[in-house]
Amino acid sequence: MREFRGRVAVITGAGSGIGRALALDLARRGAQLALSDVDDYGLAETVRQAERIGARAKGYHLDVADRAAVLAHADEVVGDFGRAELVVNNAGVTATSSFTETDITDFDWVMNIDFGGVLNGTKAFLPHLIASGDGYLVNISSLFGLMTVPRQTAYHAAKYAVRGFTESLRQELRIDGHPVGVSCVHPGGIKTNIVNNARHSTPEYGKSLSSAFDRIAGTSAPAAARTIIRGIQRGQARILIGPDAHALNVLQALLGSRFAWFTEKISRRAMY
Repeated sequence: MREFRGRVAVITGAGSGIGRALALDLARRGAQLALSDVDDYGLAETVRQAERIGARAKGYHLDVADRAAVLAHADEVVGDFGRAELVVNNAGVTATSSFTETDITDFDWVMNIDFGGVLNGTKAFLPHLIASGDGYLVNISSLFGLMTVPRQTAYHAAKYAVRGFTESLRQELRIDGHPVGVSCVHPGGIKTNIVNNARHSTPEYGKSLSSAFDRIAGTSAPAAARTIIRGIQRGQARILIGPDAHALNVLQALLGSRFAWFTEKISRRAMY
């Protein structure tokens, strides 16, 4: 997918962060936007900014963990716009605590949104992407879908699942000859509110982690959006975002099993 003018783009988690940045970048490129989020206020602001740019945009309240709602959402979008050509399953959350401290409902919360949302969105929209004759699917994983650190077991479980699911699906679609491109996105530290909105083991830990994240997150959401769009245009299977994502991915390849020792050493200083 080289051009976006006139394309119908569906983006979940569009009320802030990467989702909003993608929506506004695509608006400038002439795309039509079907945007969703559970944050009605943030979503309305994204729609307002997209319309100010000149794009046709509509907001939908959507909980991506609700499969029936996502399936109905696909039908609603196609009813409103006539088709769906680009789908970005972006909505995500995290919970930060050791597994022994994690309430299992928090684990389920992360899995149901971060992986369940990707699963539901893909199942709902893939038939429409195939029918378009030139569709594209983007699933947002994370740098933490490529490497691990302590106190992120739920997030890692979800993001590794997104990666495995997306890479396998891409292979299936290519073998079966379906006209749908697929990319899995692995952002590093992006300046968004994901850590601020996370569930933490204690308020104090959450505050310190948010402060640390704000210091190390080196890539803006608009820059992340540009990287994703460039990856779509190039048909990249894996899109890494940020110098930290590229550097740590290479370091893990070089160190092999010793990379776990490296992350443990760093984590002891930063988290414990």
